[in-house]
Amino acid sequence: MAHVSVTINGRQYRMACDDGQEHHLARLAHDLDQRITKLRTNFGEIGDMRLTVMAALLIADELAEASQRARRFEEEATELQETRRAAAERSQATTAAIAAALDSAAERIERVTRALDHGADGHELPAG
Repeated sequence: MAHVSVTINGRQYRMACDDGQEHHLARLAHDLDQRITKLRTNFGEIGDMRLTVMAALLIADELAEASQRARRFEEEATELQETRRAAAERSQATTAAIAAALDSAAERIERVTRALDHGADGHELPAG
């Protein structure tokens, strides 16, 4: 387990994190510190705890919005997968119909060819 010293709202904190996550934790702390600084600039000295709570609420709001967007994207992805599956099924059905039509046309051409061959042999051609 690694440890990182971070500064938030002018105070130093020693935080533990998983090995390799030190830089990530430092960035998160820096982001929180920047938010608190911005809130202090906008609202003045309203108390450290209040600034921290306001920053936490802003972050929670962003997280809630991001979660909603992620759910919408997941729903859209599911809809797209279903649409793609339906399109693939229609494509397979169309391909099968075309193959059946081509087989039928080939059979008719063979019948006509046989009939013409019989006609060339002097046999009577079927009325058509």
